[in-house]
Amino acid sequence: MGLNIARIEGLVRDLLIEIGEDPTREGLIDTPKRVAKSYEFLTSGYRTDATELINGACFRQETSSMVVVKDIELYSMCEHHMLPFFGRCHIGYIPSGRVFGVSKLARLVDMYARRLQLQERLTEQISKVVMESVNAKGVGVMIEARHLCMMMRGVEKQNSTMVTSSVLGVFRDSLATREEFFS
Repeated sequence: MGLNIARIEGLVRDLLIEIGEDPTREGLIDTPKRVAKSYEFLTSGYRTDATELINGACFRQETSSMVVVKDIELYSMCEHHMLPFFGRCHIGYIPSGRVFGVSKLARLVDMYARRLQLQERLTEQISKVVMESVNAKGVGVMIEARHLCMMMRGVEKQNSTMVTSSVLGVFRDSLATREEFFS
C-alpha cells in the first residue's frame, strides 16, 4: 500500500504556513509535492518485505569461512527529530551451508534504513534477518553513523560518530570470532 501523497502535500503546506512561510511563494510552490515524493522514497522500507527482497538469493555453498561485506553506505532518518543520519554498515557472518547474493545484504540495509529509525534498532534488525535468512552460525553487524540531529541542533557536535554493533551466535560466544570481525 502506497502513501497518500495528496494528504502529505497538504500537511507540508500547513507546516510551511506554521513556520512562517508562504507556500505560494515561487520557490515553495512545488515543495509540498517534492517533500511528499521524498518521504515516499525515504520510508519505502515500511512497504518492503525482507523475505520478498531476499527472494531466493541465498545459495548453497559449503564454507565455514567468515564472509564480510564492509562499507555499505546507509542513509536513514532518526525517529526522534526526523532528521537524517548516515554512515557505513559492516556485516560479517559465518555460513552454515548457505550464503547471500552480495547485493542482497546492501538491499537489506536499505530496507531497514528507509524507515524512521534508532541506529541501535537498525543494527539489531539487520543482524537478526541475516542470521535467520541463511541459518548462519553467527553474525556481526557494526554501523558507524553521523546524526544531523546532533550536528545541526542540540549539542551541535559536527565531528561525533555513533558506533553500534550486534553480535549473534558464534560472534557472541567466541571472543576470537568477534575480534576477527571487528578487526
